[in-house]
Amino acid sequence: MAEVRSRRKKHAYSVSQVPSVDDVHLAQADTSEGFFARGREFESVYVNHRYTSQEREELSKFDSLDYLPSHSFAYKNWIKRQPSRLDWDRWVMMGLIGFTVGFLGFLLHQIIEIISEYKWEKAEEFIKDGDIAVAYIWVLGISLLLVIVGSVLVVYFRPSAGGSGMPELIGFLNGTVVRHIFNVKTFVVKFLSCACAVASGLPVGPEGPMIHMGGLIGAGLSQFRSGTLGFALPFFQRFRNSEDRRNFIQAGAGAGVASAFGAPVGGLLFAMEEVSSFWNMKLTWQTFFCCMIATFTTDLFNSAFTSFQYKGSFGLFRAEKYILFQVRNEIPVNILAFIPTVVLGVLGGLLGGLFTFCNLKIVRGRRAILAKLSSDWKRKVVRVSELCLIITLTVTASVFLPAAFSCSPFTCYSSQNDIVSSPECLSPENHTIHTENDVSLYTCPPGVITRFSNNSVTTNKTFNQVATLMFVTGEEAIHHLFSRETHNEFSYGPLFAVLCIYFFLACWTAGSAISSGLVVPMVLIGALYGRIIGLSMVSMFGVMDKSVNEYWAWMDPGAFALIGAASFFGGVSRLTMSLTVIMMEMTNDVQFLLPIMVSIMVAKWVGDFVTHPLYHALLELKCIPFLDSEPVIVHEGNKPVNLELHMARDVMAAPPSVISTRESVANLAHLLLDTPHGGFPVVHSSREGQEKTFYGMITRIELSVILFHPDLFETEENPTPEDPEVTLLDYQQTTIHKLYNTDEIEDLLTKFCDDPVYDQQFVNLQPYVNQSALSVRDNFSLHRTYIIFRTLGLRHLTVVDETNKVVGIITRKDLMGFHLEEALAAILLEQQEQNNIKVEMAEVTDMPNSTTA
Repeated sequence: MAEVRSRRKKHAYSVSQVPSVDDVHLAQADTSEGFFARGREFESVYVNHRYTSQEREELSKFDSLDYLPSHSFAYKNWIKRQPSRLDWDRWVMMGLIGFTVGFLGFLLHQIIEIISEYKWEKAEEFIKDGDIAVAYIWVLGISLLLVIVGSVLVVYFRPSAGGSGMPELIGFLNGTVVRHIFNVKTFVVKFLSCACAVASGLPVGPEGPMIHMGGLIGAGLSQFRSGTLGFALPFFQRFRNSEDRRNFIQAGAGAGVASAFGAPVGGLLFAMEEVSSFWNMKLTWQTFFCCMIATFTTDLFNSAFTSFQYKGSFGLFRAEKYILFQVRNEIPVNILAFIPTVVLGVLGGLLGGLFTFCNLKIVRGRRAILAKLSSDWKRKVVRVSELCLIITLTVTASVFLPAAFSCSPFTCYSSQNDIVSSPECLSPENHTIHTENDVSLYTCPPGVITRFSNNSVTTNKTFNQVATLMFVTGEEAIHHLFSRETHNEFSYGPLFAVLCIYFFLACWTAGSAISSGLVVPMVLIGALYGRIIGLSMVSMFGVMDKSVNEYWAWMDPGAFALIGAASFFGGVSRLTMSLTVIMMEMTNDVQFLLPIMVSIMVAKWVGDFVTHPLYHALLELKCIPFLDSEPVIVHEGNKPVNLELHMARDVMAAPPSVISTRESVANLAHLLLDTPHGGFPVVHSSREGQEKTFYGMITRIELSVILFHPDLFETEENPTPEDPEVTLLDYQQTTIHKLYNTDEIEDLLTKFCDDPVYDQQFVNLQPYVNQSALSVRDNFSLHRTYIIFRTLGLRHLTVVDETNKVVGIITRKDLMGFHLEEALAAILLEQQEQNNIKVEMAEVTDMPNSTTA
């Protein structure tokens, strides 16, 4: 009996908790695969990820959830007690979420700005005094302190707050339960760790964490309760269901994009294109309102405050404050510009695929190293030490790499005589080619400035190109790369050097144990090689000033930096619509809309042949079940399979474990202990002796909660009233996300199994069964089964025969690409063998009789 209990407890535990990914376990799978193994990191989107046996074990540990709440009598009784469905309270909640996310974005931006400005300004003072070593020690000390704080918070207090949080958010909104991602502790650690990571100078950005924190705010604020803090306020109670919670999370994620980029329309499209799997028109308007409020709030406060110091003019929206990378000088687009644009798109797809591939390899390598360590504390120390090493290399490159390059003179272009003037010049106050005033001098001599009566200015000042890009924050470097009419501000050597170093460091940092995003690194990397392509055009055809020859003015390195940024962003993320709008809203350069669209589309097409999108690849790496919008199924490596030619029974799990609407307590306890299933079809017969048919679905947690209430038990002599609308258990008690008292319920279930008294006690499940659970016939189209399952956000789909008898069940994992291929491969091989037999029989029949001949 002790062995049975142990076995049963193991089953119950595996489904009562939603574990995090076991890196030590998965490391065995990583090392057993080849470096370029098909179906792993180096795979096109037309090849399904091939999961190893260890990864499938991790995959099976994740539970799913329904988008719509269980439509039971208990739910309907709860609905009747709620206020009438007036939309005003939903709009109020959307506005509240938008304001909170926007204010959070303002706080994060201001904190990062204060720390970064203080650190770099002090370092520039040391360098100006000739104390490079002191400047290095200062920057390294501040940066190390910030990184240690940010990584320790993640490693020791809340590992789920690490990274951007985007894969986990996408997985949840796709229908998978991911542990701890919407927790108050996660929110606090995420905010503090992100501020430390960006301010330290790591090659990261705050945009990814802002999206996750937006989802966190949507999840927590809409419920007005917290299990961690132990309170439940009596407001907005009707939003405490799975449908509204997910809708508010989606809106919060969109508001996070809107606040981070100043792009309300981009936030809406991002939520539609990338993070959500279920959408409707009503949700579109509400999410748009939420994004609008978030952007308005962030811009309002950022326009009035700088480093938390009030600058006056509250309510005046300054373009330089709410447009992240404002492009001031517009340039007309020429049809010839689409030639280098396509080149940039191809580069974006290839380099984006390379970035994804290298990042996945680094993550797997990190996992393998951690697996070799014997104790947990050693793993934690190594994860923190890794970030200390990364920031040390980053600071060393930022401070000392500029010394490897000589000082560059300020240059300008004189439109009067159509030649580049002498190095001793600074741009007159007109639209000629020039060098920006806010470049970094580093150790270069300050020079002398001379002003003339015609308002022109000359100088013999010099500056350092590498310091201009690396001795500042990532956003400031992007501003310099995007700057227009600065053709000669950067040359090939500094651009290539910064590109190689930043690409490597950004690829290494992504996925480490600190809260960080990838948007700023992606934009910066793309802007670097875009600037190189633009500079090559200038080298081949010369400087083209739009005041002299507007037809050739499109050959501006700053314009191609913008196109390159869009191409690399698209090559990594494979976003299209939302990315285009985000690039427009955060640069205000509508002139280059078409080239940006072309570069993004080309980058997506090329990148799709190299790797999966980064966020989807990370979902596969973390073994989070995910259903794509359209499955790609091939047979024997290259033959596409049309799912319309297959049926639901080809992939269903059979036979299913079913229960009756009135079941004994002992049977239910045995079922929960001996099976790992997350839900069970319920059958019912209207007449005694009639065959039981499908009635609905009930989840494992709902059954566990019911068994925790002995007042629901009944006997043959004392049955409960026949009216199923009488519910002794309230709906809110059955909507918990996980069982907190795992050991207690395991002991209770074991008691129900061992005590024969519970064989004669029964539970009437009818009031708690989801009567609107969907079912399909066993001969239903597999393609349409997939569409129904994904678009309606189902957790279970019951398969019935022509008499409505349950014959199987389909879950999320049954519809994943790799499982569909494996399930259909046997059927296709069998069909192929039958066809071969028919062909051989036909040939024998048609063969002339040799004797007659």
